Amino acid sequence: QVHLMEFGGGSVQTGGSLALSCAPSVITYDTYSMGWFRQTPGKEREGVAAIDSFGSIIYADSVKGRFTISKDSEKDILYLQMNSLKPEDTGMYYCAARRGTLWRRYAHLERLDDWSDWGQGTQVTVSA
Repeated sequence: QVHLMEFGGGSVQTGGSLALSCAPSVITYDTYSMGWFRQTPGKEREGVAAIDSFGSIIYADSVKGRFTISKDSEKDILYLQMNSLKPEDTGMYYCAARRGTLWRRYAHLERLDDWSDWGQGTQVTVSA
């Protein structure tokens, strides 16, 4: 089991930027895919972005061109840089991990059961 801890988040106005990071409890960069998901009250958790051990990256259409996922293999830390934030980006952001690659591509952002380990989440609030 991988324990994940998210850092960052906070409150920002529309158009602003925030950065999230996620630190796993075990080495993940060479065998795990890592992802970011978000959830708002009353809505289902949705995939935002993911990256696998080969560097393959996928984004949800709603964040393409604004969010950037990356990982520091040396430090084994996952990042999410969020620019041009909108009120609809508000939510609890979760880091997730799964063994294997993103071979299902975008389907992995929809299939929550594909992800075995989850962090506790960090809140992002974007005000109009």
